[in-house]
Amino acid sequence: MRKVLIAFFLIGFVATAEAQFGVRAGYNSANFSDTNFDAKSGFHLGAYYTLGTDFISIEPGLFYSQKGYQGTEDITGDPVDEKLGYIDIPVLVRLKLIPAINIFAGPQASFLASRDYQLGDTSSSSTEVIRGYDVAGVVGAQAKLPLGFNIQASYDIGFTSLNYYDTDVKNQVFKVSLGYSFGGN
Repeated sequence: MRKVLIAFFLIGFVATAEAQFGVRAGYNSANFSDTNFDAKSGFHLGAYYTLGTDFISIEPGLFYSQKGYQGTEDITGDPVDEKLGYIDIPVLVRLKLIPAINIFAGPQASFLASRDYQLGDTSSSSTEVIRGYDVAGVVGAQAKLPLGFNIQASYDIGFTSLNYYDTDVKNQVFKVSLGYSFGGN
C-alpha cells in the first residue's frame, strides 16, 4: 500500500510539474568556522534546473564557488590569504510562501578544484593540506522579479571537517545572487 501511495504521489508530481533551466551568479563572503580570520570575498556562478509544482520544487545545480579566508597570521604577523575554488552541487527544495517569494534548503556536495595560498611572500597551490571534498547544508530565500529574473540570499553551513593543516574547521559562506530562468515568468 505504501509503495502505491508513493507511486501515486510521484506520478501526480511529475504530471503537474513545470521545469525551468536557469543561470545564477553572485557575491560570496566566506570564512572557516572557529577561527579568528576575516571573511574572504569571492564569487559564484553556474546553472540550475528547477522541477516542481506551483507550491514545491526541487532544484539541482552546478556552480563554481570561491571560498577561503584572509587575515593576519598570529605567529609571524604576516598577511595570509587563502583562496579555495570549489565545484558545488546543491540539491534544494523550494517552498513558495507567496507568489514572488520562496524559501529553500537542502544538501550540497562540493569538490575542491583549486587552491591559492599566500602567507607574506610565500605562496602555494598544493591541495594536500585540505580535504578534497565538503558536505554542507544550504538555507535561504528567493524573490522572483519580472522577466524571469530572481534575486536570492543563502548561507552554506559546512558539515564536514576540512582537516585544514590537521585542524577541525568547516566552510561557512554567505551568498547573494542574481539569477535568470529561461522561459521564466
